[in-house]
Order: sequence, then structure tokens, then C-alpha cells
Amino acid sequence: MSPAGRSDRPLALTQGDPAGIGPDITIAAWMRRHELSLQPFVYIGDPDVLAARARMLEIDLPISEATAATACSIFADALPVLPIKIGSEIEAGRPHVASACSTITAIEAAVALSLSGEASATVTNPIAKSVLYEAGFGFPGHTEFLADLAERATGRPCRPVMMLAGPKLRAIPVTIHIPLKDVPTALNEDLILETCRIAAHDLRHRFGLLHPRLAIAGLNPHAGEDGAIGREDLDMIEPAIEILRREGINAVGPLPADTMFHDEARTRYDVAICMYHDQALIPAKALGFDDSVNVTLGLPFIRTSPDHGTAFSLAGKGIARESSLVAALRLAGELAAQAGLQH
Repeated sequence: MSPAGRSDRPLALTQGDPAGIGPDITIAAWMRRHELSLQPFVYIGDPDVLAARARMLEIDLPISEATAATACSIFADALPVLPIKIGSEIEAGRPHVASACSTITAIEAAVALSLSGEASATVTNPIAKSVLYEAGFGFPGHTEFLADLAERATGRPCRPVMMLAGPKLRAIPVTIHIPLKDVPTALNEDLILETCRIAAHDLRHRFGLLHPRLAIAGLNPHAGEDGAIGREDLDMIEPAIEILRREGINAVGPLPADTMFHDEARTRYDVAICMYHDQALIPAKALGFDDSVNVTLGLPFIRTSPDHGTAFSLAGKGIARESSLVAALRLAGELAAQAGLQH
């Protein structure tokens, strides 16, 4: 079995924005570690923030400084933390640029541990991009930063693909964080092909689906109605699907998005490939808001994340739900085990 699949390698969990609910849900997940049989993880961040948040939540939290090598032996009795100090006090619910450097460093450390095999996967707590931008962060978001770290470490380009994975639906947007008015010009046949090829590859090799079924949504209402409501579906999406089929990828479409997500329709495919952000994320979150996971495909390591944001208004109040983080930890562990079985 490869190092990525070994149970004696912890998951690397980043702090995210420490003023958000990352510390809250981390604490809540660890407190339920035995009940949920969670794979050990090492929290990469400031232990003082965790301790302060535990006091706010009136939780008696044992914390122990750790490395990836020692985290598994510690996990049953204390929350293992690979310390990255912020250097200033963090107030729950009040994001501050002073935390940006430690947030970025935690992500870098988690990726390095995953690439070296010291950690079995990376799980990221939510970040506040506006805080990072204020500190000079030069990437649109988490995913692009992870891809850049992987490229710098391996010398090989990679194209990250965001997938929301829940118990009822997996969905991938081809275009992500761009204005809706820009989607038709950003879409092209090559982008659709690349996204679908990465999805098919990772569903086979990471999720263990031998013949993954891709349902590809149209861009326009009713998938363009044979060109009556826009020609993108006929001129761009349909030709891409034909190429995928010739390559042996089980792809159908373009399908009207308004009939793709009901119970019966979802039994006919393994992943929905959608043309823009909300076309994918609205059904994914509606069908599994508390237990869906953001998975980044196309990277040379496993990365999952909760499907929600920092929720500053909930931080420190004891009402943030850890369900999505637990789902992210569980899926990361399952994918790591699957990777181990294939080596």
C-alpha cells in the first residue's frame, strides 16, 4: 500500500481564516472523533487561537503540538497541532489582515506534507479571500493557489477542477468565479473537453468508478431548443460530447439543466458537468448543504474542503455545524484509502 493510503499518515487540516468558524468546526469534529471513527488529522495553525476558541465555547480541549509523524499517536487523547503562530490576537468573527500570512503558510505546509506522503490528504478550512487580497495574495482563490503550489513542487502543469460531492449529487462547473455575462465567451470546446477528461480520469482512479457516466448540461434554457435559444449548445457543447464519446468516455448531453437534478434523473449519471457556477452549486447545495464536500480534481494530491464559507457571524457562538467538515475529512480518508489500494 502506498503512503497516501496508509492509516498511520494523518490528514493535514488547515486553519482557514482563524476568525471564522474553522476553529469551531475543527474542535467539534475532534470532540466527536471516537463516535464518528474519524481518521486522525493534524491541525495546521495557531494553537493559541484553538485554545481561546475552546474557552469561548466552554469546551475542555486538550491540545498537543505535533508533527505529521506524531499526530496519529496523539489524536485519541489530544488535538494534534502543527503550530504556525499568527503573532497577534484573533477575535472570533472579526477578520484581520494580520492572520493572512499564517493562513497562507498553513496551506503551503499542508500541500508539502501531502506531496511528500507525510500526510495522506489535504483538507482545507474556509478562507476569506478579501483578507488575503489585502495582504497581497495573488490568486483568485484556494483552488488556483493549490494548483500553483503543485506546479512549483512537481514542475508539471495541472488544471484543477472543482467538484461538489454530496450523498445525492456530484456536480462540476466548467466556469467558476466569473460574472454570468462572461460565461458564453469564456466557454469553449477545449475547456469543456479538458474538464470532462479530468473528471472521468479522477472518478475512475480516485473514486473507483470503472466507467463513470457524465451528464453534460446545456448552457441555454432547454439546451438551446435546437438553436432557437442560442447556438452554443449546438456549436460548442454537442461537438465536445461527440469527441468525448469517440475517446471512450460515457458522456450524454447537452441536457436541459432544469430536468437534470430530480431523483430519477440523478440515477442515470455519476457526475453532472455544468456550464457555470450556479448551475452546478445551486442543486448541489440544495440537495446536500450540510454534508456536501468541495473536492479538487486534477491535482497530484487529494484535497477536500467543506462546501461553505467562513461564516464570521457564527464564529465563537457554538452554533456552527461541523457536518460538512466531517464529510470532507471522511471523503479525504476514503480517497486516500482508495489511492492506497491502487498501488
